[in-house]
Formats: sequence, structure tokens, C-alpha cells
Amino acid sequence: MTRPAPAGAAPAPSDNPALGRALADWFAATRRDLPWRRPEDRADPWRELVSELMLQQTRVATAIPYYERFVARFPDPAALAAASEEEVLAAWKGLGYYSRARNLRRAAQEIVREHGGRVPSDFDALRALPGVGDYTAGAVRSIAFGIATPAVDGNVLRVLARHDGLADDVAAPATRRRIADRTQALSPPGRAADFCEGLMELGATVCLPTAPLCPDCPWRATCRALADGRIEALPVKRPKPAPAVEARDVLVVRAAGRVLLERRGKGLFEGMWGFPDAPDSADAFAARTGVRPDLAAARDAGRVEHVFTHRRWRLRVRVCGIEGADAAAEAGAAVPARPAGLPDARPPFRWADEAEIPALAVPKAFQKVWAAACAAPAVSPVVYRDPEAT
Repeated sequence: MTRPAPAGAAPAPSDNPALGRALADWFAATRRDLPWRRPEDRADPWRELVSELMLQQTRVATAIPYYERFVARFPDPAALAAASEEEVLAAWKGLGYYSRARNLRRAAQEIVREHGGRVPSDFDALRALPGVGDYTAGAVRSIAFGIATPAVDGNVLRVLARHDGLADDVAAPATRRRIADRTQALSPPGRAADFCEGLMELGATVCLPTAPLCPDCPWRATCRALADGRIEALPVKRPKPAPAVEARDVLVVRAAGRVLLERRGKGLFEGMWGFPDAPDSADAFAARTGVRPDLAAARDAGRVEHVFTHRRWRLRVRVCGIEGADAAAEAGAAVPARPAGLPDARPPFRWADEAEIPALAVPKAFQKVWAAACAAPAVSPVVYRDPEAT
């Protein structure tokens, strides 16, 4: 038997288009002033695509300056397609989740090659671009092209799970499909952009994960969770496993104003610059890099942590010079701009001027390592002997 709704409860969820219009009107009147919401940006599918990829796993306040710089430097797909991967990673440096930058560059190349340099409006064509999933394709179509298309992210899941009183796990594919269908049914004709962004905005600013601002919600009169006193209980989500901990030693080799960097291969931080793992022996390190570190004189520069979505790095930072150096120089003595005795590093390793570090594509985890190395007691100043000198 169906239990009757308590007195004063919200009506059962419906596909009443008035709900969609109310949300679109609320968004148009109260939306935050964000750069990708300027009329010229909002109407540009390329800028919409850039903003959506940047906002994945990234706070709005963090993304704003990156977005401004990125679209100024790469104003259209052709500009990004012509850039090197290292240029793109350097422009993205500090924003994290660098596969987004690589995918965006590959997407730009595909847009130029397959779509004449224009972001396609077709869902399947958008979905086929590297790094573009159902949510991003739906957001670009709804906001930039005005075509009502489900765009379901965490904010949308929370808003509609509460509004409709859904007690199902929002991470389950069936629940996500159900909520996607609801957004499609509620989107008012001719208001796809405002409705799509309105759902995201409602979750980001009012229907918060904790302590939501229900009096400010345009849907408060029909919200099932509010009527039933279950706001804090919804949405239902499976608990996430704790991130796996990876503990390792990292070696920072410094010599004559230079530091040894490694260009990362496939996997995490692909194509970016970092510091190599500390070796078991100087021989093993030299065989791999062409550089023999002075491990006997290595100094402990402390430990740094960096948390990713599914893992946590705990890195012990060690700093040293290289073997074969004359360490008798007095502190503060000038060193040659390019010492002849500095050994050649083998790719994917290279010597970088320490002053270059801020401009290179060095991810935040390794920026922390570099900060720790710079704060540690200095490695003994060295003078490199020219092997050709007598």
C-alpha cells in the first residue's frame, strides 16, 4: 500500500515546464559574473568547450585566471592545434589533471582536421572529440548552441535527487540516466542555455552539499527533500575508497645553477617535467641519465605530500650535486654560465637553468618538491673542471 504524503508535503515530481522556466528566470536574474558567461564567450562553442574542460575537478575561482589567459593565447581551435604540447602544458601548469590539456589540444586538432576549424553541434561528433564525455557534450550543445541536451554533473545530481526525493545511489548508471531524462523533460523551449547553467548554478551556490540555502531556492515549493525533512540525507552516494598512498624518494640534482629534470612518459603528467626517483646506486642512476649523482653527500630536504583523486603521494626529497666536482670553492663564488665539465644528460633527462623552472611545464606536485629543495641547506658550491683544460 502506498503511504500517504505527510501534510504540507511537496507534490510528486512532475514534468511541469513551469519548473524549468522558473529556474531559467532565476539564473538569468542572479547568475554570477564569470568570464565564460560574457555574451561573446557564451555564444562561442570553442570558449564553452575550454571552460567546461577547465572546470572539471577545478573550483571556479581557480579556473578564472587560467581561462582568461588560455583563450587569449589560443582564441580558436586552429591556434591550439598549431601549438606544441609543451606550450599547452605550460599554459595549463598549476591547474592539475593535465590529461585535460592534452585532450583539448588533440580535440582542437580533430576540429581543424575533421570539422573545418569549427566546434560541431552534433552530439555524437562532440562526444567523439578527445576528452569530451556525455556531460561536456551536453553542456556545449545546451549553452553554446541552445539545443536542450542533458548535462549531468555532481551539482545536477544533487539538485534533482533532493527535488525529486530520490533515495537511489546517484553514482549508479540507472540513476544518472533517470536524472538525465528529467533534465531533458524540464528544459523549457528556447531556454536551453539558461536552464542548463541554472541547474549547475543552483547546485554550486544554493543547493550546497551541506547547509543548503533553501530559502533562496526557486524550487523550494516543490522540493520533496525539503518537505520531508531529508535535505541532509540526500543525495545517497556510495562512500569513496580512501586514496592509495604511494611513498617514494625523489632526487633533486643541482649543479652550477642548473637542475636535472626528467620529461615524464606515458601516464600521470605525461609530457611534463619532474624530478627522478632517487636511485639505489649512483651507477644505476648514471646508466639511466648520463649523470652520476654524489649520493654520499645527499641532503634530506624534508617531505611533501600531494593528493590526487585516487592516490596520495608522500615524497621524501633528497638534494645532491654530482660526482667529480671540485667542492673547494668558497660560498658565493661565481660559477660559469655553462660549465664545460657538466655531463650531458640523456633524454628524457635534461639540465635546466634554475631560473627556467617557473616557465616550464612542471606540475604542482613537483613544484612542491622544488620548493622543498630550495628551502633546504644548500649543496656545497662547486666549480666544474673543464676536462680539456691542462
